[in-house]
Amino acid sequence: MDVPKLLEAASLLIPEEIATESDITVNDVWDYLTHDEWEVALGLLEELGDVHPLPLSFWETLAAAAEQMHLENSAAWCHWRCYETRNGIIRADLTLRSAAEARRRTPISGAGVLRPMWSIGNRIPTGEPTLDIARLWVEFTPLLEPGGRSPVRLAPLVPSRWQHLQPGQVITMHEDRSVAGTAIVLEVHRPPVNAPNA
Repeated sequence: MDVPKLLEAASLLIPEEIATESDITVNDVWDYLTHDEWEVALGLLEELGDVHPLPLSFWETLAAAAEQMHLENSAAWCHWRCYETRNGIIRADLTLRSAAEARRRTPISGAGVLRPMWSIGNRIPTGEPTLDIARLWVEFTPLLEPGGRSPVRLAPLVPSRWQHLQPGQVITMHEDRSVAGTAIVLEVHRPPVNAPNA
């Protein structure tokens, strides 16, 4: 399927009454599509997808369109949202330790590449703490410097091990045995039990 048809298909999955904070609606998307402004239409669709929960097929369709347009960041974001649609959303406010306090000397990529370990309160059968892995997406910035702070989204390797998280809970990020950062959980949204996948 070509890019315009993919974007049109995604547009049809958005309820007409949905609008962003800046009053963008699906009608604005259609205006850009009629003028072959595909990249702008894709961006608006991504924004609209943040306003109202949409089915997995919406994000899969946007990911396919972004890949065909060779928009790597948009494709990565849409694939991330596919994961969240299936497994739920975990957002936290992360503060990295400074380069003087931790091993990391370089910024981390914001686009879901890093897969650090997290201390989230889980324990092994003998009672000792254990670490769980989750990919990290830094919001609003492509890089997070040592000592920096930003809202992040987490994509656990094993989502069921993260079900106990609650807003306000403090968790720590590890790239080795030492603490690389501290995060306060902001939001936890589990997927509806009967969520449609298409």
